[in-house]
Amino acid sequence: MSVPEHVLDWLQSWYAAQCDGGWEHEWGVTIDTLDNPGWTVRIDLDGTELAGRVYPRQWVTRGEDDWVTAWSSEKTFHVACGPGNLTEGLTLFRTWASEGAV
Repeated sequence: MSVPEHVLDWLQSWYAAQCDGGWEHEWGVTIDTLDNPGWTVRIDLDGTELAGRVYPRQWVTRGEDDWVTAWSSEKTFHVACGPGNLTEGLTLFRTWASEGAV
């Protein structure tokens, strides 16, 4: 049984695959904190194979600090989540980005 690749390792590989000498100068991945507390993630899709795909807004709320919402808009994938939900939010992106991948 193989061990699944950690989502952060996967994100690093996805980012590196986008870097073509130009994309990384204009676009990228931003992870920041929220003051409520929590995380916000912005992943630029422009210039990637994901640019035309849509991820409808999803909300999951389990408690005051246990929540995640994700959506795509204007060629960007967005995540906002509670302080312990960053891995869950990044996993939503990984799952969506990997759909249909060979």
